[in-house]
Amino acid sequence: MLPKLRACWGPSGRRNHLRECASAAHEEELRRALLPLAVAFKRWEHGGLDSGELSDLIHRFHQGPAREIFLRYNASNLVAPVASGIAAGTVNRTVVPRELLEHLTGMIEFYEKKLATS
Repeated sequence: MLPKLRACWGPSGRRNHLRECASAAHEEELRRALLPLAVAFKRWEHGGLDSGELSDLIHRFHQGPAREIFLRYNASNLVAPVASGIAAGTVNRTVVPRELLEHLTGMIEFYEKKLATS
């Protein structure tokens, strides 16, 4: 569930909204990336995966998806990750203030085109 965004606006309001959207997108991307690991833990619990294999999957997750997501959302400029999150659907655009969507329109369109061609 994505957090509700505050209704304030202005330069500091825009930064707050960007941070809130980035936080929501970070949480959703991390949740999605963890799903295969959750399945692996269930397989391990039922004996379908040994501890070494599970440990290897955890290590690969930490060095790969977790690191990529961390780096994306711990940047000083959150415009690109938020626009990418909106384009990918990890941020529900219906909860993003109209003014912020207008501010991000060009970047959102860029990421939508990039997703359409990948």
